Amino acid sequence: MKRICVVGTGYVGLVTGTCFADLGNQVICLDIDEQKVARLKRGELPIFEPGLEELVLRNVAAGRLHFTTSYAEAVPEADFCFIAVNTPAGPEGEADLTQVRTAAAALAPYLKDGAIVVNKSTVPIGTADRVDQIIERHLPPERRGLRFGVVSNPEFLREGNAVADFMHPDRVVLGATRREDAEQVAALYAPLKCPTLITDPRTAEMIKYASNAFLATKISFINEVASICERLGADVRLVAEGMGRDARIGRAFLDAGLGWGGSCFPKDVRALAHMAAVSGCHPQLLRAVIEINKDQRLKVIQKLRETLGSLEGQTIALLGLAFKPNTDDLREAPALEIAHLLQADGALLRAYDPVAMEGARRALPDAYFGTDPYDAVAGADATVVVTDWNEFKQLDLGRLRAAMARPVLIDGRNIYEPAAARAAGFLYYAIGRGTAEAVK
Repeated sequence: MKRICVVGTGYVGLVTGTCFADLGNQVICLDIDEQKVARLKRGELPIFEPGLEELVLRNVAAGRLHFTTSYAEAVPEADFCFIAVNTPAGPEGEADLTQVRTAAAALAPYLKDGAIVVNKSTVPIGTADRVDQIIERHLPPERRGLRFGVVSNPEFLREGNAVADFMHPDRVVLGATRREDAEQVAALYAPLKCPTLITDPRTAEMIKYASNAFLATKISFINEVASICERLGADVRLVAEGMGRDARIGRAFLDAGLGWGGSCFPKDVRALAHMAAVSGCHPQLLRAVIEINKDQRLKVIQKLRETLGSLEGQTIALLGLAFKPNTDDLREAPALEIAHLLQADGALLRAYDPVAMEGARRALPDAYFGTDPYDAVAGADATVVVTDWNEFKQLDLGRLRAAMARPVLIDGRNIYEPAAARAAGFLYYAIGRGTAEAVK
């Protein structure tokens, strides 16, 4: 059993701390947000993540998982201190390291001799060196010469599947200047019996950015192919199936739709492009990946204008608000961007999401939020499926059509069969699978 401190209780920090506790370690999750910590102590989770609430409650009850706002309480006995704070995008796309720097400085006075500080946050190349320097600079005079290590350990957790991803990882990546530091962190993951790659810190940091940029590129690529399919009469879903059966390509992340969002892909691709540019490289591919993704949202507005004419006073229903299923995360969600574009055109909004309504009400105060999908589309001139929640896949399309004022359905995630949607009376538009005629 090891003693672990995790700084930050967002998606990464809370999942990391809880899962390490479930592996038998003593874990204290630290956050400076007093309200969030108070909620966690009451057993209330600040995020929706399948399976996480049960895991938190079980490990709190077992005495292995604790929450605090105090560095003085969390750090002195910790063998490992994980930094898992937010690194939002700055104005030029760069990663804002303010929270990482603050956490590193706050850890320094309390670290015990031999402790390992682990960067779990997604951070620019060279951050491990900066964290080392910040800790050295903030050590009290009487603690100069303290032995500590800094290890880069990027996370590869998918929101909506984060607990399973932690417990069954494809790989663990560790970067350190001293191999023995990385090996100590590797021992924490040993019960998971997964491949471990030990590198230098800068390579570990780059692996995270390169991985996310490549996955985002696959999505933007298939969306570009989808646009070509529409013009030439091919079906992008079958194109993706045929491509994906090639072992060199793989089927994952080849679903055409409204593009990627969330807390990782948007900021990580922009951050990598920024790092490349300021280093004298020319990241044309990364810039194209970003532009193609942005265009996917605009295509929805264009299709609505072509089909309905002016959007002024038209009622548009959005099914799905979170950036992906199985999460309530609205960061960089396509639905919010589409909603704001619609409102700018004078449209009236109706919306529904299984779990993201609370946050969406704050983001879209003028929208009507339905009690279920059928209520959300009532009286709508068009419905846009934005998030591919499972419950949307089995909707009664006839009932959906009957509830609407006009029969326009834009399937932004290709979850319906065109023939079935048209048989239900819809003017149906999918992504890369043909177009619908204009409303008369």
